[in-house]
Amino acid sequence: MMFILLGAVLFALGLYGAFARRNVVLKLVAVNIASSGVFLVVVSVAPPLPDGGTDPLPQALVLTGIVISVAVTAFGLALARRLGADEGRATLDDEEETS
Repeated sequence: MMFILLGAVLFALGLYGAFARRNVVLKLVAVNIASSGVFLVVVSVAPPLPDGGTDPLPQALVLTGIVISVAVTAFGLALARRLGADEGRATLDDEEETS
């Protein structure tokens, strides 16, 4: 039960960070924190098998999720780098700066 609560807290913190930050890199970090919370909940709710072992399906799903999360993070960092190179900023502002 404690791991489910911890996963929910991690997810909530990541969700808050993704909406509260303007910096693209900090948004990516927040999304990774939220996904870590989801992974923790998925592994912690896995039922034990009758012979005392653990169910490999949730572990395989989390491992697949980690691989996808790494790929999405790498793509997001490449986009953030491109945004920084093209526009000279790494934030998502609603208003355009006038010079």
